[in-house]
Amino acid sequence: MVELLVVLGIIALLIGLLLPALSSVKNIARETKQKAQFTAIELALITFKNDYGDYPPSDRSSHVTGAANDYSGAQKLAEALLGWDLLGFHPKSAWRADGLDTAGGPGTYDPPKTRDTNANNVPDTLDERKGPYLELATTSAFKLVDLFRPFSTGPLAPDTYVICDVFTAKRITMLKGINPLTNQPLTVTEKAGSPVLYYKANTASKTINTIYDVLDNNTLVLEKQRIDNREHPLARPAGQYQFFYDFIRDPKITARPWPHRADSYILISAGADGLYGTSDDICNFGY
Repeated sequence: MVELLVVLGIIALLIGLLLPALSSVKNIARETKQKAQFTAIELALITFKNDYGDYPPSDRSSHVTGAANDYSGAQKLAEALLGWDLLGFHPKSAWRADGLDTAGGPGTYDPPKTRDTNANNVPDTLDERKGPYLELATTSAFKLVDLFRPFSTGPLAPDTYVICDVFTAKRITMLKGINPLTNQPLTVTEKAGSPVLYYKANTASKTINTIYDVLDNNTLVLEKQRIDNREHPLARPAGQYQFFYDFIRDPKITARPWPHRADSYILISAGADGLYGTSDDICNFGY
């Protein structure tokens, strides 16, 4: 009996030593997978820039009257690389959360499907698009209305997409169609992480807090905090974002505070804890 207890004790000790090691290996694997996703996004953004001369914008304006903050950098990243409706980017996009053109008409994505492709000889918007720049089957893209369900999306446009990171912490149920025999909805369930935050550099600026605007994804992070019921440091009140600029600062440049990737963009994943602004966040620069 004593020998058996000793053996069981040794086994328990070995398991206790092994579990943290397995957890550490698992975290390293997920971080590697996240960096691989960022590499794919970066290659897609390079192709986008080659086609259109610049990276997509990241300002939070939707350019729709009365809806100032419903279209963040994360949503615009998804539009650029996948299209407003995941069917490719339209070269005349007005970067509107409703998918319409500058005048509010169906000149780009035509979400109401009102463009006449026959009588007026107007081409279908699909004929005018490029991309998608990412492989849709391997890209974790979800509508905000699905990602935030059963909660509302707040001021964010519900039918816009975001690209989610690899830390799949939530199951998303989406409507696939209607069963013609039972007239019941057909649904599909997938795992989703947190939206990848995208910030475009303002290369004309010469100070760190004007090269990058922390508010580009502010509305999205605030709504994520409300839904998670946990504090996201990146959702702090205005004026308390110095930690963000410390985080993106390039320590090799000492003459003045200067960000990493001041000539392009930054990407941020919330990491394994799903919180923006914590120590496990993963980015496309630095560490």
